[in-house]
Amino acid sequence: MKGNPVRHFIHHRYSFMALVMVLALPLFLASGSLATELLIFAMAAIACNLLLGYTGLMSFGQGIFYGIGSYTGGLLLLHFSTPLWATLAGAVVIGALAATLVGWFAIRQRGVHFVMLTLAFSQMFYFLAYSLVDVTGGDNGLLGIGRPNMRLFGMTLFDMGTPWRYYAFVAAIFLAVFMGMQRVAESRFGLTLVAIRENEARALAVGYNVRAFKLAAFVVSGAVTGLAGCLHAMLSGIAPLSNIEYHTSETILLMTVIGGTGKLFASVLGAAAYVLAADWLSSFWPRWLMLLGFLLIAVTLYMHRGLWGLFERFARSVRQRPAAYTPAPADAGKEQA
Repeated sequence: MKGNPVRHFIHHRYSFMALVMVLALPLFLASGSLATELLIFAMAAIACNLLLGYTGLMSFGQGIFYGIGSYTGGLLLLHFSTPLWATLAGAVVIGALAATLVGWFAIRQRGVHFVMLTLAFSQMFYFLAYSLVDVTGGDNGLLGIGRPNMRLFGMTLFDMGTPWRYYAFVAAIFLAVFMGMQRVAESRFGLTLVAIRENEARALAVGYNVRAFKLAAFVVSGAVTGLAGCLHAMLSGIAPLSNIEYHTSETILLMTVIGGTGKLFASVLGAAAYVLAADWLSSFWPRWLMLLGFLLIAVTLYMHRGLWGLFERFARSVRQRPAAYTPAPADAGKEQA
């Protein structure tokens, strides 16, 4: 592959697609906050896809890690005025620890029991956040969360005072996360997760520690989702209670399903479709969630592989389309004569 630019491009095509999307969003969207929110939810959907699309685990606990990331970022900035990178690292670590706790219990069950267990954990963490008013702000959440600049040795390296500047910062993190998760998905670890999804009994029989692999997937997913929650808290300036409720888990799961499972870039498409559709529909009808429900029904009935499957079918039809005009061989007329 080294020295062959075409094969290099094909191998990294999804990363190039993510880069193109990051560069294109400012050209098509007028709001920097909307574009930033899209990338943040794309990160959360990618993390969910690692569980659902690669490991076969439908988790309703993603909202736990998203909310914990929001609270961690808010508490560190409000009470300790921590630097930017320390805040993000704190959200990643706490998100991973919470995922370790939830995953440790949840992966011991399968199917509907696994789903119900993650849903129960989601409700437990929600009421825990609701009850700890002195820590989480209860029903009001944490308010007045600042957005620190990127600093080094007292010098400001990057000012994030405007929405588009913050978008540039989040876009850089999004690309790093996407490429990192792509490496994880293509590694032996990612291939083993797919083997567990396809046939868990066979993976267990050949000697894989299935529970350890599932737990590792949970931890990676929780760390990335916690990072997304922290970035969202700095975007909006608040860490609301709604970030940790099961509706957030449901939203992240919907984005993953709409985009299509099994490909990480599909989650980016799903998050983009959901965020843009929600922004557009909510501008003219308060009951926009009903329309979104119809969209999900349509995806479930007619697009089993989500938007990514639709994109693949379109690309396949373009490749297989016959040429409109095929010139006859130059000596065909001479042979007939």
